[in-house]
Amino acid sequence: MEHRLLGRTGLSVSKMCLGAMMFGPWGNPDHDEATRTIHRALDAGITFIDTADVYSHGESEEIVGRAIKGRRDDIVLATKFHNPMGDGPNQRGNSRRWIMRAVEDSLRRLGTDYIDLYQVHRPSPDTDIEETLGALTDLVRQGKVRYLGSSTFPGSQIVEAQWAAHDRRLERFVCEQAPYSMLVRGIEADVLPTAARHGMGVITYSPLAGGWLSGRWRQDADLPTPSPARQRLADRFDLSLPVNQRKLEATEALAHLAEDNGMTLIEMAIAFALNHPSVASVLIGPRTLQHLETQLPAADVVLDPAVLDRIDAIVTPGTVINPADSSFANPALEPAARRR
Repeated sequence: MEHRLLGRTGLSVSKMCLGAMMFGPWGNPDHDEATRTIHRALDAGITFIDTADVYSHGESEEIVGRAIKGRRDDIVLATKFHNPMGDGPNQRGNSRRWIMRAVEDSLRRLGTDYIDLYQVHRPSPDTDIEETLGALTDLVRQGKVRYLGSSTFPGSQIVEAQWAAHDRRLERFVCEQAPYSMLVRGIEADVLPTAARHGMGVITYSPLAGGWLSGRWRQDADLPTPSPARQRLADRFDLSLPVNQRKLEATEALAHLAEDNGMTLIEMAIAFALNHPSVASVLIGPRTLQHLETQLPAADVVLDPAVLDRIDAIVTPGTVINPADSSFANPALEPAARRR
């Protein structure tokens, strides 16, 4: 498995990152199979694992923690905070108060005394970025966290965070985690070039577009039932919406392109994300061991320029067919009535 540098940190990460969102009730409640999947990924050369406190309400972190015992030093371990972990108003968000509690909970569940990459799962419009970076800087200085990252930050907020860190002499975000696939290409227009200008690595997630590029979403097939985690994102899968019908048409064209070039749609989709020069690692999120086995071969796929041109013809660079697939809607861009 090829390794790439994460921005200008000097830290090497495997070009595939194992995402753990599907480990636990959100995806697969079988802990033993999740452990086998993690071990298979490690044996295949994946040394980068990403999870979050909110995934199955902490259960994903617990599964990962148990699975990597005895192999911790060989792994770059990433997790995230921000989403609600309880009913209380202060059991979520990007405040100092919550960060200090969230990191201790994640360390306990992961069974480790440090997190390699601690990421803000979503921006928080009601919290000053200096507040968030100040708390995270303290964690780095305490040795509980090695590096800081953001996730789904628009380009403008990436810049704001970089300048706040510089101006206040705080630790900065060294990477951005963003959705990227052949159907969801919005970050090409802004986030990827912005991250490159600031020397940030980019970790992309959902290369299969939430399962749309798994090969099962075809116009002539019985369409699959989304996992429990994805059922919470109905706008991305409701075929009564015209944008999702357009996604289905694009998916069909991409599937034919993959078949014509002797590869699976899964392999072409992951290879597409790996192909971008600004991408340090592509996060794959298998629910089962079988899913992982279908995804690993993509590490060896090289896409011909002619194939990349055909992909561009099917889905225009820098565009997102369904805006709901972008994972984060900037409140500043919403109508004023909806913000109140």
